Amino acid sequence: MADDEKKRLEEAKKAKQAEIDRKRAEVRKRMEEASKAKKAKKGFMTPERKKKLRLLLRKKAAEELKKEQERKAAERRRIIEERCGKAKNIEDANEAMLKRIIQEYYDRMYVCESQKWDLEHEVRKRDYEIADLNSQVNDLRGKFVKPTLKKVSKYENKFAKLQKKAAEFNFRNQLKVVKKKEFTLEEEDKEKKPDWSKGKPGDQKVKEEEVEA
Repeated sequence: MADDEKKRLEEAKKAKQAEIDRKRAEVRKRMEEASKAKKAKKGFMTPERKKKLRLLLRKKAAEELKKEQERKAAERRRIIEERCGKAKNIEDANEAMLKRIIQEYYDRMYVCESQKWDLEHEVRKRDYEIADLNSQVNDLRGKFVKPTLKKVSKYENKFAKLQKKAAEFNFRNQLKVVKKKEFTLEEEDKEKKPDWSKGKPGDQKVKEEEVEA
């Protein structure tokens, strides 16, 4: 009985641990799915989508290039057929027919050469007109004297403003100027005569008596 009870407890413990592990796995799975969904929301253009888009753009560019080449080839064939006409069957032609075919080709070449000369003349005329207009524009530019521009540093105005502010905040400039009279007493002393130059009081009386005599 004791062994059965012990075995039953172990099985219950294992079942409980298995349930805990299962719940942990479910939680981990939900968290991973949420993180993947969050990453997918952050950027629509994933590397796989970028690769597919790049391939589609290359394919479309190749198709457009192929269509453009086909269009140019068809235009070239049309122009050649329009100017030269369809190929003539000369295998079963007699001498008179060959002369007529050659005359037709000659007339066609003559018309093409005349058209070529007219087009070249028109091109030269347009080139001359363009050159004339350019010379007129240059002459008009030369009539106006361009002023010589002086290079001004963008920091010069800033430095001037800073110096002005510094001068405003300098308290020494706001103080009153007081004239110092340090040397006025010395000048007055120099103007006064020394005592020895005045003489003694007795000498002054003797001089007065001499004057009275």
